[in-house]
This record gives sequence, structure tokens and C-alpha cells, in this order.
Amino acid sequence: MDDRGRQPLGELEILARLRSRLSGLSGPDEVHLGDDTAVLSPGSGRVLFAADLVVEGVHFDLSLGTAADAGWKVVAANVSDVAAMGGVATHCVVGVAAAPGSDLVGLFDGLQAASAAYGVGLVGGDLSRAPVLVVCVSILGETGSGPTVLRSGARPGDELWCTGPLGASAAGLEGLGSGRLGRDDPLARAYLRPLARPAEGQLAAGIGASAMIDISDGLALDATRLAEESGVGIELDEVPVAAGASEEQALGGGEDYELLFAVRAGTEVEASFEAAGLRRPVRVGRCTADPAGRSLRGAPLPPLGWVHDLGAPARQG
Repeated sequence: MDDRGRQPLGELEILARLRSRLSGLSGPDEVHLGDDTAVLSPGSGRVLFAADLVVEGVHFDLSLGTAADAGWKVVAANVSDVAAMGGVATHCVVGVAAAPGSDLVGLFDGLQAASAAYGVGLVGGDLSRAPVLVVCVSILGETGSGPTVLRSGARPGDELWCTGPLGASAAGLEGLGSGRLGRDDPLARAYLRPLARPAEGQLAAGIGASAMIDISDGLALDATRLAEESGVGIELDEVPVAAGASEEQALGGGEDYELLFAVRAGTEVEASFEAAGLRRPVRVGRCTADPAGRSLRGAPLPPLGWVHDLGAPARQG
């Protein structure tokens, strides 16, 4: 059998392979894999800390993609969370639970590829057994000398901007599931290997973004979350739809990992992004003083977006 996971590997053998792949990445006075915890040198700014997980059958389907795709996706999702705060991701730890014979080597190829792409040190984690593949990444980041952008700072009159087109991931999932698309199609790649936008998040923070959120669950739902946290209304007049996707997929598909941010009207947003060599963002709407207002081109904003069904209904009485 080859080493792609068809034959079960022991935990110690897997850990030894990972240490050989990741050796030499630690900074001065840091210790990564091999001890009970990692030892990290603190940065100079505020610490950002988040966690995200992907579960086989919920967040990915191994008949449509690979374990390496799952590894990439969970790192990108965490980097996107840090980007939405205007921060820089620095280190992560990974917890993996898998059935015997799972492609753990491929999984860690994806984890390592995404970590390298975003400059994140993969510094430790844990392994266990489960009926399906579950991967949880906990990530550290920092803001440096820049501001931390929350969801709760938007003000009436602020403009709403989106860093790129939406719906590609949902369209890619639909196309892969139907067999209409191969994995090298741009829409399929948007689903299998989504891209976080850390440079855009830092720039938005630098030009004075008052609130920001990453679009992981669809524009309609994530814009509503930003509005609720800020106590403002929102009027959307444009939906940036990716080529090959529908407006419904852009509003509710999720897993695009573009950023939605609010900024004071009159801010030179487009010029700032262009000067930094980044794609021009799209102005999608504005914040209003009516905290109950939720509209799209003058009509009620459709209640679209990805929400997990969790727990039991609250008891009455």
C-alpha cells in the first residue's frame, strides 16, 4: 500500500512524519511540535484567537474533493476570521479525529500548503479516532499597531463594501455534485480551495473600517449579523455575483470568504485598494438609522444563508 492513507498508520508514525515535514519552522526561542504545548514568542499587538472545524459529511464530501482540500479549507476559514478583524494570522494548532485508513498524509499536505500560503506556523495539535474525519484548527493572530475591527462599530450613513464577487463556492459545490464540473474548473476550485483575504482585511482596517465580517454563510445572513451587532439597518443596492453563479447563491451560499466592511461615506476605498495592488471592492449599500431595516433594492432582504441546526428547542413555560 502507498502512504496516502489506505493502510492504517499508527499515531506515533504519523507524528514522526509530521515532525519531519514541519521541522525548522519555529522562530527564535520558540518550540513547536514535540512537547506538551508549543512555546511561542508574543507579538507586539493585541492577540486574536479563534477556532473553526470541518466535519466530513457536513463541510466537505470526500467523493467530491480530497482530504487535502479539507485541510486547506479549515486553515483558510480560520485565516479569514482573523482577516475580518483586520489582523494577521501567525500560528495554529490542529486537532484531527479520523477513522482507520483515512488519508491523514493528504490531509496534512493540505493543512501545510494553506499554512505556508498564509504565513501561518503549524505548531502542534492532537490526534484521535472517530467514525468520520473531523478537523479543528485553533488559530492565533495579532493586530500589530493597527486597530481591531469588530462587527459592532458600524454607524448610520456608513457605506458597505465587499471585497469581491460571491456565490462561486456554492456554484462549485452544485457543479461538482451534479458531475457538470471537474475539480479544475474555477467554480469548483472556489469550493475546494477557497481563498481568505488577509491583505484586504488589513487595508480595510487601515482606511478606517468601522465594522467588518467575513462572508462565510452568505451575504444576506452575514450583512444581517453585522447590522444586528452594530444596531443599524442596512440597505443593499448591489450584489456582486461571481461569473457562473446565481444571485441566490451569492446571497445565501456561503464559504466565499470575501470580506464585508463598513466605512465612513467619502472614504477613498477604491483608490486605496488599487494603490495597494488589490482588486477593487464593490460598494453594495449603506447603513441606516432604523435598526430593523433590512432591504435589497427597496424590497425585503431575503432570509438566506447557512445556519447549522443544533441543540433542542427551548422549553416553554
